[in-house]
Amino acid sequence: MEQSKIGNYRWVICALLFFATTINYIDRQILGLLKPTLEVEFNWTESDYANIVMVFAGCYALGYIIFGNFIDRIGSKLGYSISIIIWSIAAIAHAFVKSTLGFGAVRAVLGLGEAGNFPAAVKATAEWFPKRERALATGIFNSGTSIGAVAAPIMVPWLLGSYGWQEAFIITGGLGFIWLIFWWLFYEIPSRHKKVAPAEFEYIHSDNEVSAPGDEKPISWGKLLGLRQTWVFISGKLLTDPIWWFFLFWLPSYFATTFSLDLKKPSLHLAIVYTATTFGSIGGGYLSSYLIKQGWAPLRARKTTLLIVAFAVLPIILAKYATDIWVAVGIISIAAAAHQAWSANIFTVVSDIFPKRAVSSVVGIGGMAGSIGSTLFPLLVGSLLDYYKAAGNIGAGYNILFVICGLAYIIAWLIIHFLTTNMKSVEESLRD
Repeated sequence: MEQSKIGNYRWVICALLFFATTINYIDRQILGLLKPTLEVEFNWTESDYANIVMVFAGCYALGYIIFGNFIDRIGSKLGYSISIIIWSIAAIAHAFVKSTLGFGAVRAVLGLGEAGNFPAAVKATAEWFPKRERALATGIFNSGTSIGAVAAPIMVPWLLGSYGWQEAFIITGGLGFIWLIFWWLFYEIPSRHKKVAPAEFEYIHSDNEVSAPGDEKPISWGKLLGLRQTWVFISGKLLTDPIWWFFLFWLPSYFATTFSLDLKKPSLHLAIVYTATTFGSIGGGYLSSYLIKQGWAPLRARKTTLLIVAFAVLPIILAKYATDIWVAVGIISIAAAAHQAWSANIFTVVSDIFPKRAVSSVVGIGGMAGSIGSTLFPLLVGSLLDYYKAAGNIGAGYNILFVICGLAYIIAWLIIHFLTTNMKSVEESLRD
């Protein structure tokens, strides 16, 4: 059936998920960009900043496990709405805190709320797209993480210079409430949506699993944790999420300290790095979707793409030899783009191998694992950078961190490959 005859409303849904994810990352990224201003305002050390990042990551982990199961029970429409209301209020509240402890508190609430984004978005993608399009759709909405990271280095310095850091938090935090209006106007599951043509509805459900009576209920966390399939996603997130958080929260500071980049001005260098991640996210999703259309099994297509992007991260180890900022931008851009290609595919693996009734729960469990890693990693980052800063050689600390970044994805892929060898279906595993 020709695509023009099927209908395209599902891509409207994809656009909504993209904009929500973009806002999610603008609200998250703003702290890293305001770090030079805030560390003077509040007299932060690198460890103080790491602790604030750690609090956010810890609560983000908790929020993942809460929202994962919660969204499977109440649905993606209401669950997403609750998530963005919480995180938008918390984002605005940053403008009114008066201490480092206050920043930790509002970052905690922000983490709890933002954790609902991916469980809801991946579930909505599973509801609206067949497997042959899910990785591409996931890559598109996941590119919102990149666009948010691109928009923030341009928007935030301008807001800081024109209005002040408090107003920067208020203005960016208010974007979520604007999105919420469109979400309620345009979103519903396909079976209840009046704008979905019968041909598109049939296409969306062309390769869905057929549920037996009583199989619509969410699967308990205990059962999910006993499945190898769940640990595929846990491994993929635990080892790589901390690397992306390092890119988000410390790259601005890395360029500022290593190459004297002025973060009070819009940064072309950071914009290029995060723009590259957009191509990585969409390109990674397109590649595995293309392989499936060529007849590859979905899991084989995802794993092959994951292996390719894992090798693409390795050159970041060479960043320590970069003496020119543009060389560093090029190397780091490739690694950051590869991460987003990894992310698009690892999220799609969940909707490939799990029934829709378990998708948000598994994303929540794996997201929690990734956030735990992201909670602990800043402790290492902060300690390393404080140590080498005191020694007058902060660059050595970044060099060690780049080696860790380069190796994490290969290790994660090897674990995933081992777990997926001779793997049964979820339903077969649950019956055993």
